[in-house]
Amino acid sequence: MENFWSSQGGFSWICEGESNMASLCIQRTIIEAVNLFFLGIFCLVWLMRLVRKHRESNRGRKDRVCVITSVCCSLISIMYFGVCLYKFIAQTNKADNLSWAVYIVRGLVWTSFAVSLLTQMPKWMTFVNSVWWVCLCLLVSALNIEIILRKQKIQMLDLLPWPVCFLLLLCAFRNHGYFVSKHYPNDTMVEPLLDEKARKKQTGLSHANPFSRMTFSWINPLLSLGYSKPLALEDIPPLDSEDKVDSSYQKFANEWDSLLTGRSSNSTKNLVFWAMARVFLKENICIAICALLRSTCGAISPLILYAFVNYSNRNEDNIQKGLAIVGCLILAKLVETWCQRHWYFNSRRSGMRMRSALMAAVYRKLLKLSSVGRRRHSTGEIVNYIAVDAYRMGEFLWWFHSGWSLALQLFLAIGVLFWVVGLGALPGLLILLMCGLFNVPFAQKLKKCQSEVLVSQDQRLRSTSEILNNMKLIKLQSWEDEFKNSVESLRAREFKWLRETQFTKVYCSMLYFLSPTIVCAFILLGCTIFGSAPLNAGTVFTVLATLRSMAEPVKYIPQALSAIIQVNVSFDRLNTFLLDDEMKSLETSRILRTNSDKSIEITAANFSWDCESLTLPTLRDVSLDIKWGQKIAVCGPVGAGKSSLLNAILGEMPHISGTVKVHGSVAYVSQTAWIQSGTIRDNILYGKPMEESRYEKVIRACALDKDISGFSHGDLTEIGQRGLNLSGGQKQRIQLARAVYNDADIYLLDDPFSAVDAHTASVLFHDCVMSALGEKTIILVTHQVEFLSEVDKILVMEGGCIVQSGSYEELRAIGTTFEQLLNAHRDAIAVLDTLNENQGISPEVDTAKLVEPYRSDGAYKKSGGEICMPNFQGEQLTREEQREMGDSGWKPFLEYIFISEGLLLLLLSSLALIGFVAFLAAASYWLALAIKIPKISTGTLVGVYSGLSILSAIFVYFRAYFIALLGLKASKAFFSGFTHAIFNAPMSFFDSTPVGRILTRASSDLGTLDIDIPFAITYVAHSMVEFLTGIGIMASVTWQVLIVAVLVIVATKYIKDYYQASARELVRINGTTKAPVVNYATETSAGVVTIRAFNMMDRFFQTYVNLVDTDAATFLLTNAALEWLLLRIEMLQNLVLFTAAFLFVLLPKGYIAPGLVGLSLSYALSIAKTKVYCVQWCCNLENYIISVERIKQFMLIPEEPPKIVEDKRPPSSWPSGGRIELQNLKVRYRPNAPLVLDGITCTFKEGARVGVVGRTGSGKTTLISALFRLVEPASGEILIDGVNICSIGLKDLRMKLSIIPQEPILFRGSIRTNLDPVGQYSDDEIWKSLEKCQLKEAISSLPNQLDSPVSDEGENWSVGQRQLFCLGRVLLKRNRILVLDEATASVDSATDAILQRIIRQEFSECTVITVAHRVPTVIDSDMVMVLSYGKMVEFDEPSKLIESNSLFSKLVAEYWSSCNKSCS
Repeated sequence: MENFWSSQGGFSWICEGESNMASLCIQRTIIEAVNLFFLGIFCLVWLMRLVRKHRESNRGRKDRVCVITSVCCSLISIMYFGVCLYKFIAQTNKADNLSWAVYIVRGLVWTSFAVSLLTQMPKWMTFVNSVWWVCLCLLVSALNIEIILRKQKIQMLDLLPWPVCFLLLLCAFRNHGYFVSKHYPNDTMVEPLLDEKARKKQTGLSHANPFSRMTFSWINPLLSLGYSKPLALEDIPPLDSEDKVDSSYQKFANEWDSLLTGRSSNSTKNLVFWAMARVFLKENICIAICALLRSTCGAISPLILYAFVNYSNRNEDNIQKGLAIVGCLILAKLVETWCQRHWYFNSRRSGMRMRSALMAAVYRKLLKLSSVGRRRHSTGEIVNYIAVDAYRMGEFLWWFHSGWSLALQLFLAIGVLFWVVGLGALPGLLILLMCGLFNVPFAQKLKKCQSEVLVSQDQRLRSTSEILNNMKLIKLQSWEDEFKNSVESLRAREFKWLRETQFTKVYCSMLYFLSPTIVCAFILLGCTIFGSAPLNAGTVFTVLATLRSMAEPVKYIPQALSAIIQVNVSFDRLNTFLLDDEMKSLETSRILRTNSDKSIEITAANFSWDCESLTLPTLRDVSLDIKWGQKIAVCGPVGAGKSSLLNAILGEMPHISGTVKVHGSVAYVSQTAWIQSGTIRDNILYGKPMEESRYEKVIRACALDKDISGFSHGDLTEIGQRGLNLSGGQKQRIQLARAVYNDADIYLLDDPFSAVDAHTASVLFHDCVMSALGEKTIILVTHQVEFLSEVDKILVMEGGCIVQSGSYEELRAIGTTFEQLLNAHRDAIAVLDTLNENQGISPEVDTAKLVEPYRSDGAYKKSGGEICMPNFQGEQLTREEQREMGDSGWKPFLEYIFISEGLLLLLLSSLALIGFVAFLAAASYWLALAIKIPKISTGTLVGVYSGLSILSAIFVYFRAYFIALLGLKASKAFFSGFTHAIFNAPMSFFDSTPVGRILTRASSDLGTLDIDIPFAITYVAHSMVEFLTGIGIMASVTWQVLIVAVLVIVATKYIKDYYQASARELVRINGTTKAPVVNYATETSAGVVTIRAFNMMDRFFQTYVNLVDTDAATFLLTNAALEWLLLRIEMLQNLVLFTAAFLFVLLPKGYIAPGLVGLSLSYALSIAKTKVYCVQWCCNLENYIISVERIKQFMLIPEEPPKIVEDKRPPSSWPSGGRIELQNLKVRYRPNAPLVLDGITCTFKEGARVGVVGRTGSGKTTLISALFRLVEPASGEILIDGVNICSIGLKDLRMKLSIIPQEPILFRGSIRTNLDPVGQYSDDEIWKSLEKCQLKEAISSLPNQLDSPVSDEGENWSVGQRQLFCLGRVLLKRNRILVLDEATASVDSATDAILQRIIRQEFSECTVITVAHRVPTVIDSDMVMVLSYGKMVEFDEPSKLIESNSLFSKLVAEYWSSCNKSCS
């Protein structure tokens, strides 16, 4: 009976101190340790389920295989418990008094198997169980096979569980869909086919089988497609549902709401972090298990080397022992490889989910952010929350798990050192601690430098973004050099810290490579001093291998801590933003339309943009009672609070007191047109379904029919970013059409006629406001007094109050403020009145007849075909982003070297690298050979080794130093070339290139160039040389390894090329998917008021989510493809290691010296990692070098003509007269595009005032662009004082011209820098110009006066005030030629009259060209030019044009008629 039960049981881990890996007792210990580990996890999960009283209904009955296996497991457990009872009763000696306990453990293990087979477990626990069963089957099979080979028999306790283990293996595969027949319910027979189609469109990860998941084979179809052709965005499969933003964001939002509800007012807890922890904790437990196994396997590798060296010193042949060691080596390396690859992939996958959830949360917050919150967080900062802080989460989990697992690996390695050399490890560990302390100041300096680099980069990017958005004004004013110098000065500060960062890394790299040498030397000395271990090959090379395993933690733990600190900062920033003030639903009570006749009710309400401020409210004592269908006009001087009133009704401005009720849906048209990137049709439909008849009516009502007919792609014409390819009037009418098509109940129109000509304003007012919206409630903010007589009620505002309210007749009777507005208007049309009386034009002019010449709808009446089915000719304005296709070979790398002029530095770095590897290999060889020479003392042994190693560290310093210099030279060269190209690019480039596309190159691509590429070059070269050295050393010991190594290298090359074909395109595509996310967020931030007014938040959020999913899909697939590659390469490289190990076992005893065995294996153990490192960094470098391609694309932009032509510079007094001659001027924006200006010939005499009028889109702004050479003439000439402007430099031309542009633009900074960016003028001159443009009083009342801040895009000033600042600029310059491009469109008539008077006084001797919509603005001009569809149809004195039956006379008559109606 005793013999029957003898199975070398007992506590196997008490093996009488035996440490031989070939021992059956040790091997059983390994099996039992694995079982205990998994049993602990199982019990913990089971306990948690009991505590939570969690009940999950089974998805279905368990199948027969699981039931049979469970019964077998139960029988095995009963058997072990029976053996336990027998052992306990029959024990006879004290030494064996615990042998029964092991059978209790085994019984519990098999009981847990039986329970888990019949219980519904969480998905992740099912996976853990499967891994457990697979490991058990493999380990038990290996043990039993070895028992049979050694003893030719096997005990019953070993035999009986064996077949049950295979049943468990079968169940493990069935858990993941293998060997299971798929059945579908009869009533859903069609659904599996649909599901299959949907699955084919997904990445394949969610329904991949376990083997496919383990080996990343699920990505094979994509890699195969990428190898056959260059991948395009359409080839990228969408994410699986569990990886999509919707899934992650909903989980995060639920946890966020839960935490927010339970949050105390004084809590400082970071809710973002804890919400993320709750959502992603479970999936990170599996990642942690993989990291734990990998660290453990990495730490025991030196012990295996120790066992090999001891085996080579054997006195007798024992091949079984050698094979057992090889088996342990294979198992350890396979587990290490598999766990590392899945840890890396799953940590990034989980990080991607975190990233997506946070990006969605930030965007959702942006849609709900209040006005107070928007002032705290600029658009640039919000974009940074998405593009930097949220994006950082993609790598956070990798760094987090790296941090703790590497720390564990470090402690395990220290344990191995003490186990091998005992107290001799103490001196070395003290030195290691000292080296760590030496690292502290470097780490602190590095952290400070990196922080300063980020701060400097933020400042540069904010400035760059502002410049790019306003490049047209900068070119018109010829400020390119000043703003370029500004960006370069910011870059200089950034470069200073970048230089410090790179050189600090140089010192760190030397210390990193020197530390192991010093530590090893002191450990060897410690062994001699303490006598704790003999200085033989086993000790020496085990110490070296252990120190190598410690090198990775020592290197990456500080980086991991730095990354975690950065993420912590990001968590704080995101937490602050997500907790900021939101729009409260009670700001405006929106009520569904009822039978009530009320539309808007405001009762005794006070509103303020800043509720926390003690200043007076922005709007005071507002009371309104507006009924359905009423037309309300709001007028008043600039800064009176008209736009604020609309914002108050929308709920954008918080109300301090009173009530606001809005009955029905709202449509809003902002004063500054907000247009999305996309087609004209998309902007008008705004997410609504297309109804052709309704759509056509809207187009007609908003006077867009002719404009759309004139576009080559009709209403499918793409609009550039911020509507760059549209005139101001076209943008305004498109957003008006968007509002009309929306068919809301209430319309809030904020000065919609300011950007259109008088005729179009009249058409819009009568056809759109009064006719198409006849039954709607409308609140119209306007400066056009001529329309006031036709509305039901007028609100007159001044100083934030409604000072007068009533009908037109009532207000005329009251007088005061309203009368002042009318008087200003009367003064403006007094000239018209006189002229029209002289010409006998009757006030009863038929307006319809006057409108008719402007409404020739012949082109449009082709059944709407011009609009809905355009004739596609020419290319769209916004072009698809260019990306290289296929393998670029060495070209980008060579460009990187030659553009930076760094060939010499690269050669010097290569020589230093060779020197480093040579001395390092020599040091290792010295130890291997000298260890067996008795005459060599310990001091000599250690001294020579240390000397060679120190020499190698010196070469490391020079290698890193030269590469750092190369990187800095490249950064400077590429930034200089890129900046030069951007500031010298023609305006057409900015019209067709979204700002986000340029910013991506100025931020992430340049960052890659600054930091990643230089050290990627280092890592590739270093790992390649180290790999070849390792192969060489192994081949010198066992030449047979070379055969396998060569085959492996060839296979690796093929696999890498196969992978790189797809990976290269994935990275390129990923480079184009981030910019749309950033652009969309920027666009949303600019138009969030409009989005909220139309209640379109959900639609915009869904569109944004789709963009994020597209970006995340490329990120996930890029990482999956990389892990696919690395898994295969590491497995192949392990073959070299396994071959060497088998050779050491199979070759005769004494054939190879133990020292050389240790030397060879010390390199062999790291050779797989070295090769993986080499391939990984080689792929990274190929991916990074794409940034060089992308920046180089923009460095090759065709430049606009030179700034200065030295041999054709005009005299300094030019232009002395200001005479402008246009000779057969023809202009087109692109080759083969239609002419925008067609054959214009005329002369503007010196000192003349010339008015330019015409329908919106007739070419007025293009004429100005041609004058400033923003667009070069296709033919013809422009002469100024006899000088052809195309023959002189752009700077010489533009500095002599002044302009007030159509869109008033202010830059972030101060009032002083906005008026005088170049710093040419004194404070006294600036104050005088402010006084003339009516701003002195407003600015002198500010605390900082001229140094008062101007926020992004001048948002803290009204549009009218911004226009006055632009006037102040030209008053300072006082050039002989002044251009006013609809300069007074956003100011009231009184202010307009004052400005015109100032311009007449200050520029009385100058040539003034006025592009205007208001007839009074141009009626007193010396000459008037009338443009129509790019042709000059009239050019004469205004009095003569009025006398004839001209288009201008009709325009004047129509305007005068409407004015007289309003004044009568």
